Amino acid sequence: MTTITRTVTIRNPLGIHARPAARLVQAAQASGCTVTIALPGAAPVSAESILSIMGLGLAQGDVVTITATGDDAESAAESLAAILHADA
Repeated sequence: MTTITRTVTIRNPLGIHARPAARLVQAAQASGCTVTIALPGAAPVSAESILSIMGLGLAQGDVVTITATGDDAESAAESLAAILHADA
């Protein structure tokens, strides 16, 4: 299995609210990989849990680390990074 890590800066002025969090969860679940998201110095949380993601309180300018482990980890990490990096 492959593990891929991406660092992403949140660009959305509203941060990661319910709609982008739901897209993130759907993408993580569809990837078939184990995916986590973490703020610097904090424990990673599952990207498959909307409550965990919302609990991070991600705001514009926050930097997070996405870690994907699985056969398609590269694609999963890129997909989730794109969602987190979107302007809206």
